[in-house]
Amino acid sequence: MVVNFKVYKKSSPNGKITLYLGKRDFVDHISGVEPIDGVLVLDGDYLRDRKIFGQVVCSFRYGREEDEVMGLNFQKDLYLASDQIYPPTPKREENLTKLQERLLKKLGPNAFPFTFKLPTSAPASVSLQPGPDDNGKPCGVQYYVKAFAGESETDRGHKRSTVALGIRKVQFAPTKQGRQPCTVVRKDFMLSPGELELEVTLDKQLYHHNEKIAVNICVRNNSNKVVKKMKSMVQQGVDVVLFQNGQFRTSVASVETQEGCPIQPGSSLQKVMYLVPTLEANRDRRGIALDGQLKHQDTNLASSTLLAAPDQRDAFGIVVSYSVKVKLYLGALGGELTAELPFILMHPRPDRNPALMRGDSTAEVATFRQDTVDYAGNELKVQ
Repeated sequence: MVVNFKVYKKSSPNGKITLYLGKRDFVDHISGVEPIDGVLVLDGDYLRDRKIFGQVVCSFRYGREEDEVMGLNFQKDLYLASDQIYPPTPKREENLTKLQERLLKKLGPNAFPFTFKLPTSAPASVSLQPGPDDNGKPCGVQYYVKAFAGESETDRGHKRSTVALGIRKVQFAPTKQGRQPCTVVRKDFMLSPGELELEVTLDKQLYHHNEKIAVNICVRNNSNKVVKKMKSMVQQGVDVVLFQNGQFRTSVASVETQEGCPIQPGSSLQKVMYLVPTLEANRDRRGIALDGQLKHQDTNLASSTLLAAPDQRDAFGIVVSYSVKVKLYLGALGGELTAELPFILMHPRPDRNPALMRGDSTAEVATFRQDTVDYAGNELKVQ
């Protein structure tokens, strides 16, 4: 049986360097990140007295491109891995993957394998949704695999002999659910007897994208106040670690109801409200965090960021979190009562591609335009 799998291919503008990758999503398992393995094919006549280097670039844009005036620069490029691919260095000892073995066999003697390893603290691929009138690249974290001809790893290289292909560093949902989220909050009132109690429970801790979230609400009104209405919402928290005050929260789904209200003194109410946070409902919301986006591919709301420890936040990363917030409105004199529960929103782990494990696989090659690499100053610009 022959199984098809996709190979991603991109060449430098002069056609002398061609990059092949078997995938563009590399999984962060918290304890380590999947290695980035691929193959470079070099033009035979072009190899004379030249060195070819490969790098993994993490590009962090923290300001709008259109605001870069008078020498201001709102982008930093971090080189997380770098190596000389040609001529092959003696120190390199690689265990080739099945894909690399197949490509080397098919592409001939001018094909050279490479493998890069990312640090576990490298930030996840996240972008912030631009506003309707914003131009240029969106703020966020993007990754590229880059290969170029030069004299050393620090050489800038020429754009005609440079190829860069976008990739993503992603996380998937854990296989086990955590403890069921539940909280109880109470409010008493000055010069008024009794208290108002709000209990909120989620049916589970971990949700997948586009999954319905059931918010179980129990209100016990032992005060002399009246609950006039209630509101449930999903809030997305974004922490741009580079800035001390870079935390902000946005509601990405909400439901408000007066059903069962008013809740009179001495009475109670049990109710379930359903929420589904989706990108489709937030297309025009500037600053919403999205999963890292590859060209010609759609995306979704950013997944929750999982950290091995709370203090392991990369300075050039964006940390995303989610919580359900429930509000009871008591009128002008009574104020509000609020309860909040954090939860995890992620994609499930996909099945492994069986084609990567088989020796009789055939490849379907996806090629990319050659004019998407440009330079401005010392920074890599990929359109």
